[in-house]
Amino acid sequence: MQVFKPYYAVIFTSTQSENTTGYNEMAAQMEHLAQQQTGYLGMDHTRSEVGITISYWQTEADLLNWKTISSI
Repeated sequence: MQVFKPYYAVIFTSTQSENTTGYNEMAAQMEHLAQQQTGYLGMDHTRSEVGITISYWQTEADLLNWKTISSI
């Protein structure tokens, strides 16, 4: 049996307006920034009427650090 260590997830939802200029570029930039952070494990995202992005982190401290950086 494979045992996984606990990890933390941040779930972000959004809705887009009709003007999506720059959205894809900003999303790519945010993912690139996340990849450079300590404790980053990965990211999943999907978009339909609502966009859902989930980022995964090794520790709660890593998650909180990402929250601080991504809020700037």
